[in-house]
Amino acid sequence: MSFPPSVRVSVCICTYRRPEQLGWLLADLIAQSRRPDEVVVVDNEAAGSGLASVEAARAGAPFPILYEIQPVKNISRTRNRAVALAGGDWLALLDDDERAPAHWLQTLLDTAARFGADGVIAPVVSVVPETAPAWIRRGSFYQPARDTPTGEIMPLNSVGIGNALLSGPHLRALAGPFDEAYGLTGGEDSDLLTRLVQGGARLVACQEAAVTEPVVEARLNLRWILLRAVRGNQDYARNWRRGRFGVIRPWSPLLFYLRAAVQLAVAATLCLLCLPLGRHRAARWLQLAAGNFGKLSTLWGWHYQEYAAPAAGRRGPA
Repeated sequence: MSFPPSVRVSVCICTYRRPEQLGWLLADLIAQSRRPDEVVVVDNEAAGSGLASVEAARAGAPFPILYEIQPVKNISRTRNRAVALAGGDWLALLDDDERAPAHWLQTLLDTAARFGADGVIAPVVSVVPETAPAWIRRGSFYQPARDTPTGEIMPLNSVGIGNALLSGPHLRALAGPFDEAYGLTGGEDSDLLTRLVQGGARLVACQEAAVTEPVVEARLNLRWILLRAVRGNQDYARNWRRGRFGVIRPWSPLLFYLRAAVQLAVAATLCLLCLPLGRHRAARWLQLAAGNFGKLSTLWGWHYQEYAAPAAGRRGPA
């Protein structure tokens, strides 16, 4: 089962100081078995570092590539501009440092049609270089905790849009659609997807449409791993407090934060106990401890602003 050729698809890419990687991704899109009807690139750098890559790709692209600069450092605003420019019935979203195999877009569309979905979420496989420290390579720090089988509903606590296909009408029906309050902290993607689901959208997984993403040297360290765990769990706690994962009863906050405190203490203890068994084992428990600290930190209103950090170590804006 598949959509008719008349269904229009826009691929949206937000970029920030990754001109070479953007060029590779645009080449991947030109090579798709089911080519997009248009590609939208929004550059979050005022100097427009991605323009040369877009102009080079336009020369060989059988579809229009729209390009615009959004100079304000705010990932939500940049994503919103991409959505506003896109005219497709479906919007596919990718990060600017990813690589997409030739079957990627067709597989996403086939999955949406087959399962009657309003959105499809596919994996982003992190590629750790051989030059990475041994404990990093053994630790699996960059992979999701679980893989949802194709066609099953995506759990709300593990959704993101680094590799996603979303219904244009559902997306455009939301205010924003991305909340600019998350513009420097991140978490705007999980916030949007939970709002989509609350509005009745059906989001399913697709393991066969995976893309790859290199783990750059700036991320091959314990500090980056821990800060990402803090930020990710801050996002989770913020969404939880907004009732995005279910009804919050009067006693729910006490239980939520008490559980986080206990898990923090247990994980920190196990980190110390695992040191003789290998740095990668200790670091995994420390990562869990950092995540629970991230939940607790929302009690006093601290939010790690990942997108205010220098570009080398931060995640791309889409």
